[in-house]
Amino acid sequence: MGVEKIKMSNFKEPKPEDNIKEKEKNESVEYVSFFEMFRYASMIDILLMITGTISAVSNGAIFPAIMLVFSNVIDGFTEYGKNCNNTLIQMTNANFTDIEINPLTSRLRIQIIYFLVLGFLTMILSYFQVAFWLMPSQRQARAIRKNLFSSILKQDIGWFDVYKSGELTNRLTDDVDKIKDAFGDKFANAIQNFSTFIGGIVIGFVKGWKLTLVILSLSPLILASAIMFTKIAQVLTSNELKSYASAGAVAEEVFTAIRTVFAFNGAQKEHKRYESKLDEAKKYGIRKATINGLLMGFISIVINGAYALGFWYGWTLSLKIDPNTGLPEYTIGKILLVFFSIITAIFSLGNAGPFIGTLATGRGAAFEVFKIIDRKPSIDTSSNEGEKPNDVTGNIEFDNVNFNYPSRPDIKILNGLNLKVKSGSTVALVGSSGCGKSTCIQLIQRFYDPLNGNVKLDGNNLRSLNVKWLRSQIGVVNQEPILFSTTIKENIRFGKENVTDEEIIEAAKNANAHDFIMSLPDNYDTKVGDRGGQLSGGQKQRIAIARALVRNPKILLLDEATSALDNESESIVQAALDKARLGRTTIIVAHRLSTILNADVIFAFEDGKVKEYGTHTDLMSKKGLYYKLVITQQASMDSQASLRKINPTIDENSKLDSIKENILMSEKSNEFDSKENEEKGEKKEKKKDVSMFKVLKLNGPEWYFIVIGCLASLISGAVQPAFSIVFSKAIFIFSECDIKKQEQSIILYSILFIVFGIVTFISNLLQNSMFGISGENLTKRLRSKGFETMLKQEIAWFDSPDNSVGKLCTKLAVEAAAVQGAAGIRIGALLMNLGNLGIGLILALVYGWAIALTILAFVPFMIIGGVLQTKMLTGFSGKDKEVLEEAGKISIEAISNVRTVAIFNKENYFWNLYSKKLDVPYKAAIRSSNISAFMLGFTSSITFYAMAAAFALGAYLVEKNLFGITFENIMLVFSCIIFGAQSVGQASSLMPDYAKAKTAVDSMFQLFERQTKINNYESTNGITLEDKDLKTDITVESVEFCYPNRPEAKILKGLNLTVKEGQRIAFVGSSGCGKSTVTQLLERFYDPDNGMIKLNNVNLIDYNLHWLRSKFGIVSQEPILFDMTIHENIAYGDNSRQVSREEVIEAAKKANIHDFISNLPKGYETNVGSKGTQLSGGQKQRVAIARALVRDPKILLLDEATSALDTESEKIVQEALDRAQQGRTCIVIAHRLSTIRDSDVIYVLQNGVVTEMGSHDELMNMGGFYTKINKY
Repeated sequence: MGVEKIKMSNFKEPKPEDNIKEKEKNESVEYVSFFEMFRYASMIDILLMITGTISAVSNGAIFPAIMLVFSNVIDGFTEYGKNCNNTLIQMTNANFTDIEINPLTSRLRIQIIYFLVLGFLTMILSYFQVAFWLMPSQRQARAIRKNLFSSILKQDIGWFDVYKSGELTNRLTDDVDKIKDAFGDKFANAIQNFSTFIGGIVIGFVKGWKLTLVILSLSPLILASAIMFTKIAQVLTSNELKSYASAGAVAEEVFTAIRTVFAFNGAQKEHKRYESKLDEAKKYGIRKATINGLLMGFISIVINGAYALGFWYGWTLSLKIDPNTGLPEYTIGKILLVFFSIITAIFSLGNAGPFIGTLATGRGAAFEVFKIIDRKPSIDTSSNEGEKPNDVTGNIEFDNVNFNYPSRPDIKILNGLNLKVKSGSTVALVGSSGCGKSTCIQLIQRFYDPLNGNVKLDGNNLRSLNVKWLRSQIGVVNQEPILFSTTIKENIRFGKENVTDEEIIEAAKNANAHDFIMSLPDNYDTKVGDRGGQLSGGQKQRIAIARALVRNPKILLLDEATSALDNESESIVQAALDKARLGRTTIIVAHRLSTILNADVIFAFEDGKVKEYGTHTDLMSKKGLYYKLVITQQASMDSQASLRKINPTIDENSKLDSIKENILMSEKSNEFDSKENEEKGEKKEKKKDVSMFKVLKLNGPEWYFIVIGCLASLISGAVQPAFSIVFSKAIFIFSECDIKKQEQSIILYSILFIVFGIVTFISNLLQNSMFGISGENLTKRLRSKGFETMLKQEIAWFDSPDNSVGKLCTKLAVEAAAVQGAAGIRIGALLMNLGNLGIGLILALVYGWAIALTILAFVPFMIIGGVLQTKMLTGFSGKDKEVLEEAGKISIEAISNVRTVAIFNKENYFWNLYSKKLDVPYKAAIRSSNISAFMLGFTSSITFYAMAAAFALGAYLVEKNLFGITFENIMLVFSCIIFGAQSVGQASSLMPDYAKAKTAVDSMFQLFERQTKINNYESTNGITLEDKDLKTDITVESVEFCYPNRPEAKILKGLNLTVKEGQRIAFVGSSGCGKSTVTQLLERFYDPDNGMIKLNNVNLIDYNLHWLRSKFGIVSQEPILFDMTIHENIAYGDNSRQVSREEVIEAAKKANIHDFISNLPKGYETNVGSKGTQLSGGQKQRVAIARALVRDPKILLLDEATSALDTESEKIVQEALDRAQQGRTCIVIAHRLSTIRDSDVIYVLQNGVVTEMGSHDELMNMGGFYTKINKY
């Protein structure tokens, strides 16, 4: 097994940095070998496929067998028509009733029995052929998905820096489906066609090798064209897949960051970005359809050329007398047997053409998928290799470590770093953003390996240790904690397997999380939502701390672990952490120097190495880098509050926990898996049965392409019945006594055959290219409209579990593509088959109505079988779709948060969840495979029974000389029957695709027709004002609000407050009080349930939504950046116009990020990576601040805007924000109380209402809640 350009076994396992080069270069298309596709076939699968193959081969041989029966029928009729021995007579007007009929009746009775037997065999063999290939394809697709997901999860983090999560999830869905199609029932049909080809060739050579060789002389043209066009199609398919993967990555990124997109009015911009990827895919799809049309058309010319050549040469052979027998060398029966066998063989080879294309598509998709599966990560979490020491003391050493991130090899992060951490000690890493602090944390976890030098644990190089074992010794709490969409209990349990409920509760108590957990309706069984979106930032942080503590780690890594906690909680949690540090090696990355005063050693970083180290006292006395950081931080705070930060004798201050009921800009979907999974006041919508005509209406702009395609399809279908007329006359001409007349007729008919070939070539090309254009445009339009409709929905819609990021991405990737099962090229195929069948039946009625009516009696059985098949498959398809969306949700959650998955060794946990979700559609698919196979076999057998009845009746009518039926009439009707039957078979093969399409259409139109409550995509109505007319006074009047997914938990309970223009307002309060909810209502992410919010004395809902949001500038605690350049991310702040580079630079300077950007090799054109992973937390925050400032907002919403900055940067950025606030209304949500002391009004919120308000001094004199939290 291997690949055709690179053998799988010979893959050079690239380092992560090699992937960058791979992605940048224009790769040639590669695909796996045929046998490599079956690498995941089990012994049962192999046995099933062998049985299916034997059935397909046998089924394919039936058609040549039919030709033998047919030959005997022809001989019976011709012998019956002879009324003189060895004398040529005029047979055109022969009266068959004058001849003895018993021999004909006797002979045809046997042949009719053969037809019935072959029909029964077809039913049985068709079932085994289809079922025994569909079932293994489902099993293997499931195995491929499982192995692919497993391989993705075990890749090193450097690999994820390059590959977008959306692209990877697209591989799991769309690409695996293409592989499945390549060896499912379509492949079984290809085997059947090849069997028919071989059987026809064998009969041809046995019965008449001369004529066979002449006809076969044209077959190399078919093979050569098929190979050439298939090669081209492979290139186009690969490019198409890559474009769709890129589109999927865009969708995933947008849905993950949906609040950022809406806040900056970026929906239309993102829609255009998504469409640009779809345009690329559409271009390749149209080219592929045109290539397919050229191939089919060329094959048609060759086949019709074979008819012309075969009839002419067969006629010449019929004139030759065999000297041994004295009879003609070739009788008409023999000529037709050979001719039909060879033509059927060639025709079958042509039918296999589309399946070759499907196989090529699957092989191309398999190459991309198997390449990921076969990739050996440089750091393999699944490997059992490596040492697992019995005891860990916790000594850590960095020995001359050099490092740069694989995705940015030109930027050195660590430059000969040397430091030692003694067992049981607490060390702190400080320094400006980008100096390498967090990089050290990642190297200790072995997310990356150093380029040079070593990182050691207890003297052991980390490379020599087992990765899973190493990570199990480490507890990590990051600045931006990631929780998973399960219960609080399970999230804490992630820290340690088999932990008891008592230990979970104890860890929660130590993290000061127990009380708020018990206040929730479901306590520890409360679902936290997607990425913890149902919890506030402080609540998430405490759950993350509990998760780290429950595993009782030997090494504790804290990256601003208490940054999201309020003052009271922080003091308690800090005490818990201080206690937890005892006996453990603890490394703290800190911006807030107050949290590291008691560290045993403080390492001050600069330019990727340690500039100085020592205790706080030692470093302060040196007055070096650390001293400057402390002085800078002191200067940025009000004297008394600040002194408490630096002086150990003064109580520590801390951040106040912002409620984050539904984080304003953290982009966590507000998913809440409660029993009520419906939007407030709205019942879950029932699925509607949508007519396919509604889909075709979406193809309206391409109506002229569709009209041309329909005409071309009908012409293609009409050619076959017309061919039948010429064909029957060509057969009957052999009964002509006048040799000259025979010759003239044969030449005429041969020319007509060639004309038919040319017409079919043109019609096939037009059919495929026109429907290719319309179909690809429809697919693009469905994806685009689906994406656009999703972007129109209100935030509450995204909060629903039914609309998680994974489900929405799966819907776009799978359903829009599935609609092609009933549109595009398949419409052409259906019309062609209907034209063939319809016109054929009309001709049959004209030339032999009695026989035609007999055949029509069997048509209802075919229709009933097809309808039942479609109905049942549609039901199964709908269930499959729902469960696969659930699996997609799991895969996206795991891949998007792969660092958290890795540190807690939860790869197997998510793999098991994903696998269980795949088991459900697999079982349904097995049932649908059996039903589909049975129905297909049933409809196929009906054709044979109809043929038996037609010949039996035909013999009787000729025998009795009824209705003027002649041998020529029977041949014409038979010809129409045989080719019409093929059309029915081809139409039946489209039923599974139609079933999937129907299910997808119902789902897509349910989305399209949903009425959104707040249209986030377009805003054409509402009030807009000139800036000079806008007064930014804000009033909140008796506002009540609860989140739609949690109607039982009221957040705001009659809130009243006032903000005057130009004022600086601050909100403080404990978790759940409603601070961030107010900012979300100001942005109109939601509307109040009761009461109203006014701007300039006008209700917010009366304003134009886009205009309203353009007046706000938002900087959140956890900024989300897009996978674009730094320039594009900053310019994203104002999507209403083209932001110039000068404006971007000016905003960057104000945010103190310009110097850093300028020192990057690509400057402002540097890509920040998915979610900004290529930047440090402080760098991301400054880019986010620049993004807010570039739009020159009238109102600033600051949610801990400087929380992620180092001391030096914070001072400058705070000054920039202070300047930016001049002349603007500013609303601040604060944890660090020193940043709001100068506010004009501070509102204290508790239980959804204002309990205190006033200036800092006024509130301190009240002696209330504000006074209390200032003591911490």
